[in-house]
Amino acid sequence: MTALQSERSTDLRTLDWYHDATRWTQLTFTEDDPKTLDVDFWIDVMRRIDSRALCLSAGGYMAFYPTAVPHHYRSTFLGDSDPFGALVEGARSLGMHVMARIDPHATHEAAAQAHPEWIAHEEDGTPIRHASMPGVYWTDPFSTHHSEFVTEISREIVREYDVDAVFANRWEGHAAATISYSPGTAARFRADTGVDLPSKSNPGDPAWEVFAQWRSLRLSELVVQWDDAVRSVKPHVRFIPNRGMKLTRGLVPELVRDRYPFFVVDKQGRYDLDASWVAGRVSKLGRGLHPDRPVALLTSVGPESRVLRWKDAVANPDETMSLIVDGFAQGARPWFSKFKAECFDKRWVPTIEKAFALHARCEPVLGRLRYTAEIAVLDNAPATLPVPVPAADGEADDTGFYHALVQSRLPFEYIADEGLSLERLLRYRVLILPACRDLSPEHVAMIEQFVAAGGSVVSAFDSSVRGTGDSAELGLGELLGVRLVGGVRGPLKNKYMTIEREHDLSEGFGVAQRIVAGTRVLEVEAVGDAEEIFRFVPDYPDLPMEEVYPRPGRTSAAVVTRTHPSGGRTVHLAFNVGDVYWQALQSDHLRLITNAVHWCMGERRPQVEVRGAGLVDVAVQEGENERAVILVNLNNPMAMRGQLHEMLPMHDQEVLIQLPDGVTAPQARLVVADRPAPVEVRDGVARVIVERIEWLEIVHLTWAQGVD
Repeated sequence: MTALQSERSTDLRTLDWYHDATRWTQLTFTEDDPKTLDVDFWIDVMRRIDSRALCLSAGGYMAFYPTAVPHHYRSTFLGDSDPFGALVEGARSLGMHVMARIDPHATHEAAAQAHPEWIAHEEDGTPIRHASMPGVYWTDPFSTHHSEFVTEISREIVREYDVDAVFANRWEGHAAATISYSPGTAARFRADTGVDLPSKSNPGDPAWEVFAQWRSLRLSELVVQWDDAVRSVKPHVRFIPNRGMKLTRGLVPELVRDRYPFFVVDKQGRYDLDASWVAGRVSKLGRGLHPDRPVALLTSVGPESRVLRWKDAVANPDETMSLIVDGFAQGARPWFSKFKAECFDKRWVPTIEKAFALHARCEPVLGRLRYTAEIAVLDNAPATLPVPVPAADGEADDTGFYHALVQSRLPFEYIADEGLSLERLLRYRVLILPACRDLSPEHVAMIEQFVAAGGSVVSAFDSSVRGTGDSAELGLGELLGVRLVGGVRGPLKNKYMTIEREHDLSEGFGVAQRIVAGTRVLEVEAVGDAEEIFRFVPDYPDLPMEEVYPRPGRTSAAVVTRTHPSGGRTVHLAFNVGDVYWQALQSDHLRLITNAVHWCMGERRPQVEVRGAGLVDVAVQEGENERAVILVNLNNPMAMRGQLHEMLPMHDQEVLIQLPDGVTAPQARLVVADRPAPVEVRDGVARVIVERIEWLEIVHLTWAQGVD
């Protein structure tokens, strides 16, 4: 046993083993892998990359070990081999933690014939066949397939193998948010609720809300049952059902609160219009909901597409590096995933080796300090409900604000509405509400108390609106100094707003008399001591061209500010500024968002400022007598759409850090460059120049309190 393995062995098989599981390898077997598996290759890879944990396919849909559970389909190439056991043993020989992966979402024809009650059904009673594989059926998560069969498989794996956890993928049912009309589920639902399952043909059926609550309860009970089952075999083992970015949303908090010691977020890569900061966002969102739980970010070595599905391909190494680095810079533990043990293209190996080595270099700082910021964004994304109608989507509003804050180099954190408290709010100077509808009265009161204590709020579009039509109310209206005079209007084209007065929010627009507005507006008017900084221009046509000119008409306030007796400040942006910024990336919208946040920060200097050219994702950590500023290089022509084709170094970034009173001689070190950096101190602010950044750099500032 090496010294490293001996050191790690003290953390193995303990109740808190997951705290040390910081660099993950995932291997997803395919049916023919047992005949070609090169165990030595995979052990060598895990050794080279200094991986600390392995997630490995075990069973569920298909077993890769000699299972004794009836109807647990074995790989036809398994023979007398045990590929799962061989790699578990190999990982343990390296001092690694091990998690067994199961996938219970589908089953084979023979099992379906023996247990028809396991199969999900359409509303007309037809068993749901798998669209991608003939002879395979979707399972019903509310049947004994999950409650008994999957439980038995999990117990067998934990009993027979040296594992620390079981990880379940695609366990929530067909398409995760739809409904199974199997006879057993229909009978159980009626027995539990007294009503019949709702019909997809009637989205307005009140039974949909009943079903959503029932589904949440039943899935939560499964989480508890499975976790209890594996812990009854070995107390340190945990069952981790994958929920992606939902984490525990949509489950019953009282049941699952202590059932997820850590989270694995399955966001394997960029697709569609994902920006290169998407990996860091995963970590921030997780920390916003569960600040005390580690989050691991699962990154595939291949390109991701919901349509093209190139599962055997390898992504550009710079794309993979960028995602892993931005993820761990914002706190997510790196985790790479390889589909199929047989490698047709090994170009991914040196990429993962490089990325994990970079994490290992940064881990002594990143893994020890706590993330901090002066700005918080409220995350009140609704849980996905099993209702066949589209829910209101505020993600674009949030995404636009996210990108604007990254562009403006403003460090920030998330707070999830489920975890909102006055204590958490008071850690920040500014709270941003991108488009946070339906805030509860308790949350409204909390935000009012936050401002009364000196905090500030940037509220956009329909944040805090509850209800519709004549019954709509603006919960934060009094705080913001606005009153509803109408509802939401839109979509609109050719919409503008005039600059009504000189103010910090109207700075930087030069000689412009008006700027672009949004595509949806909330009709409000300023009341009391609030000030209107911008006002909407009355609507006018965008075609024919001869008709494109302003006309008299109804108008309303567009941007309203208010200064409170506590010193707190509020801004209301009465249109979908985040959404429209993400759609159009107009500089005026970026300037307006940035101005609003800076004005709300007040007269006191920010704790951290980063100046320079280019797109950089900034994070800040702190500890006793130390602070770390993390700079991730996202400056790339492919930053707004994957994949990257090259890494372009950044240069000459100026980092300014506010020092505590009495500190005059701090020391700085560049963690990635592994060298000290000169520090200039002026007026209580430490200034460090970072001359070059490849993937990232960490400015680690330390000081002795009260020592000159």
